[in-house]
Amino acid sequence: MEPRKYVATWAFLTVSAVLAAGCSKGSEPMIATGDEPLVLAGVAQVRQVAQVTGPGSPNRTDRFAIAGQDLGSMFEAGGKTWMVFGDTFGQRDPGLTGGGGTQWRSNTLAYTGDDDPADGLRLDGYVVDDIGWAKELIDSRKADGAEMTTIPTYGFEAGGAMYLAYMSVRHWGEPGEWETNYSGFAKSVDGGQTWTKPATPRWPGDSRFVQVGTAKVGGDIYFWGVTHGRFGPVSLMKVAERDVEDQSAYRYFAGTTAGGEPRWSPDPAAARTVVEDTAGELSVAWSPYLSRWLMTYTRGADESAVIREGVTPWGPWGEAITLVSQAEAPGLYAPYLWPRVSGDGRTVYFALSLWGPYNVFWYRADLVRSDRK
Repeated sequence: MEPRKYVATWAFLTVSAVLAAGCSKGSEPMIATGDEPLVLAGVAQVRQVAQVTGPGSPNRTDRFAIAGQDLGSMFEAGGKTWMVFGDTFGQRDPGLTGGGGTQWRSNTLAYTGDDDPADGLRLDGYVVDDIGWAKELIDSRKADGAEMTTIPTYGFEAGGAMYLAYMSVRHWGEPGEWETNYSGFAKSVDGGQTWTKPATPRWPGDSRFVQVGTAKVGGDIYFWGVTHGRFGPVSLMKVAERDVEDQSAYRYFAGTTAGGEPRWSPDPAAARTVVEDTAGELSVAWSPYLSRWLMTYTRGADESAVIREGVTPWGPWGEAITLVSQAEAPGLYAPYLWPRVSGDGRTVYFALSLWGPYNVFWYRADLVRSDRK
């Protein structure tokens, strides 16, 4: 399926505060105009830098009873970068392919103060239990057909608390497909040590916001969402930071006016598609180098990791550009952007999961602008 471009005239979007996701301290405030041209021509010098997790990684995660884990989305909170993992196993048989093993935890959380991951991402530690194991943050029933696991899809900070968006997975289906009960948030007010599951907000398991990528824009938090699996388009919603636990306060992008300004609806059914593709495990960040948004995700149609450029949060979004193909990294999924900016921002870093070894690896890529040599 080829991505669809928007052809409307886009109005100004002016943001008066530095983004909490996608920009490091000292970055210029984001001021983007929706009628500016797309400038991302491609990527170059894409390569694996180092392994992030696993006993053989520089981080030696076996110290925390971690032999294998996946995902690794990242967000900023409390002066640290937090890395959020999915199903985690403490022991794995030699030669085991994919998820599995003993000492199973549905999710774990690491942190780092690394400001320059050019040689790999250093993990400074995990949230651990009394014996030093990386501990499960969001409990799950671990019962297939009821609630198999609870998988965090992204994190953010709001009102001094840490939040993890997560999905309650009922059953893992065919590759790239799974059944979910609902999606919602977990909350921590003690620096990630303990987590609760607020009753609201929650979205049904077939909604457009089962998996989300987030960014803070001024006083609002934007959520780019996809449904369960990797075969749906991307939609957009937002909420004021102060109202993050108020379901009725969420507004869903419902298209644009004749003048190109965004329309927001309180009705989830009014949510429009902003990127037409087969997307899963998505990540969004602001790029000071491009003065544009970047979106990465697993493309279900060809099982590649791709990147797109967006002029505003709702578009227009450029064509999908391949970051890493299955031929280059068999079993790849979940390309999550590092939420800090290094140097002039031309080089971006991202985590990538590989199914075979069932661990997370660190990658880098240079952005190529069409208006610069």
